[in-house]
Amino acid sequence: MSREWASIAFALGSCLIAAWPAQASLGGRRDSIDADRRHLGAQLSATVAPTHTVHRLTLPNGEVIREFARSDGVVFAVAWRGPARPDLRQLLGPRFDDVQADNVLPGGRRTRRPLAVRRPDFALSSGGHPGAFWGVAYLPALAPPGFSVTDLAEPSS
Repeated sequence: MSREWASIAFALGSCLIAAWPAQASLGGRRDSIDADRRHLGAQLSATVAPTHTVHRLTLPNGEVIREFARSDGVVFAVAWRGPARPDLRQLLGPRFDDVQADNVLPGGRRTRRPLAVRRPDFALSSGGHPGAFWGVAYLPALAPPGFSVTDLAEPSS
């Protein structure tokens, strides 16, 4: 390949990588929250707590997703409540595969029970029914010092 063609190929490859859709995820950085906001068409607000910041995404259907980020911007927990399940592949990124793997019955059939994952490095609990779904996902090793899982509870209105 000539040097000219190599330069063109590099430029095209760089454009494709830059245009690749951002996949936000649990364990991602602050920019993953912005990617979630855009992907979900949500309004964003934030509340600063002593050990973290809670980024609240409000979707057009009324669903609320709260993403918990450390001071360095790493997202260590996600909680949701609303009329539908959110796009968990978007919110959990690579951890979505853990959810899929931990919620399959023998023979490969999907379970009908609420989704749950109980691993030392990742926990997820969810439940609900059409019109009222909820869930939390948490990476214990990434949580800031002083954070408690009770902080994941939705504040009373």
